[in-house]
Amino acid sequence: MAEKRSDSAGTKIKKNNAPSVPAGTSAAGTADLPEIPVSRYEEPASVPDTPPAPAVSEPELPQPRRSIAFIGSECYPFVKTGGLGDVMYALPKALTRQNCDVKVILPRYRCIPWKYQEKMVYRGEFRMDLCSDGRSFYVGIMEYVWDGVVYDFIDNEDFFSSGNPYTNLIDDIPKYCFFSKAALAALNYMDWIPDIIHCHDWQAALVPVYLRTLFAGTRVSSAKVMLTIHNLRFQGIYDIPTIKYWSGLPDYLFDYAVLKQGHDDANMFKGGLAYSDMITTVSGTYAGEIQSPFYGEGLDAHLRFHSWKLRGIVNGIDCDLWNPEKDELLASPYGPDDALAKKAENKLALQEQLGLERDEHKFVIGLISRLTDQKGLDLVNFILPELIDGNTQVVVLGTGDVRYENSFRYYENAFRGSVCSSIMYDEERAHRIYGGADALLVPSLFEPCGLTQLIAMHYGTVPIVRETGGLKDTVQPYNEYSNDGNGFTFDRYEAWLLLDAINRAKTLYFTSRDRWNEMVLRDMVKDVSWENSARQYRSLYLELKP
Repeated sequence: MAEKRSDSAGTKIKKNNAPSVPAGTSAAGTADLPEIPVSRYEEPASVPDTPPAPAVSEPELPQPRRSIAFIGSECYPFVKTGGLGDVMYALPKALTRQNCDVKVILPRYRCIPWKYQEKMVYRGEFRMDLCSDGRSFYVGIMEYVWDGVVYDFIDNEDFFSSGNPYTNLIDDIPKYCFFSKAALAALNYMDWIPDIIHCHDWQAALVPVYLRTLFAGTRVSSAKVMLTIHNLRFQGIYDIPTIKYWSGLPDYLFDYAVLKQGHDDANMFKGGLAYSDMITTVSGTYAGEIQSPFYGEGLDAHLRFHSWKLRGIVNGIDCDLWNPEKDELLASPYGPDDALAKKAENKLALQEQLGLERDEHKFVIGLISRLTDQKGLDLVNFILPELIDGNTQVVVLGTGDVRYENSFRYYENAFRGSVCSSIMYDEERAHRIYGGADALLVPSLFEPCGLTQLIAMHYGTVPIVRETGGLKDTVQPYNEYSNDGNGFTFDRYEAWLLLDAINRAKTLYFTSRDRWNEMVLRDMVKDVSWENSARQYRSLYLELKP
């Protein structure tokens, strides 16, 4: 006889080898993006003050041990499309070094490389009720252990068989309704009940809602739940009947306090924010910004209502992956002791690889980014001709909106030898730009945290950034009077202010090279690792579960 289990919501869990009938799918069209003027954006008059999480000193050993389940839609090296994948990899690894038990729960996408899939170990399977009409689906659990972290993959061919983790909302809404509920059901099935469930972005935002409603009274409901906002622009918004059907959630949740948004829509992120025990964002400044209409993406009032449980903690970088002293992708690896000479060697190698004029005295500006409006590319596009003065070279790496791809290709042709536009993403080329460029541009319209400026500093490449979100929290503007700071900044989203920041950097580089070199070395020794951020997260876990 098949073994059966159930939770208080009537979610039936029984061992069964037969997969379910595939869910329906359809494609969504995309519209051409409009041209954007150079400065059409207006800043809010003021941004609510939300303090970042307090700095936490290292507690005395032995430290209280906590178990944390991370639930999210991507994780390096299995699948990664952005910064979320880096966080889901690096933060659990850092927490294991701080006396935490960590399990990461992910979808088992078909696109995960086979070298990882073939090492996964079967942990079990069951069927789970999902939809409002009682429709059930197969849930398989495959496990992979690496660097002290346990990775459990939710297996279902109906939802995770496409080539990419994100396709379109018509397919993604059912996919992540299923994933959120299956992750909780899997914890119950494996009888691994964490102290904290840490969810990430809208794809896992229904986890807090399920936990406090359909899973109330089950073993997993004893856990506290934290939801981290990596980018509020993406929220999982669709019409109420669709989300109601695929989630199987009761009618009373589809009101304005929880899931309802506008007249006819439901917002999965909004529901998760309402039902989580704590909300975090990836920088203190962004935690304040998203409570204003300009940055709040329609949820600013909702976030102000829940501001008492909102904190901000800046991300770090994995200094094992990003280590200029051991980086085999660089032409000449280097550390703080030999950075000044070796960066010149890396610059010459970069120039040769990209077809630029070889001259170590040129000022080389790197830009590694998704080519979208969020990243401030309309500002860069507008001022780029002003940068080419015979002493400056610009290196672009990334893909995105067609109009930016085409404009950067045009600039490469127009300024041959001074501009290189690599419309692709190439890991080796990214490392070589970090190692060989003098400065890195990050002029974002908004930036929840940002990792490129942290990597750049670790490689001794001076960041030039706009004062927003994590960029403001991590880059101290250079002060020529006190000779301190670790980058160049500008505040209002205007092209000429970006140009001014770049010109200030160039002036220091060409007229006060000793001071420039001092900043390079300051940046390289700055602690941008995950260790401090992990301590702050661990402090919040202890606050939730003393």
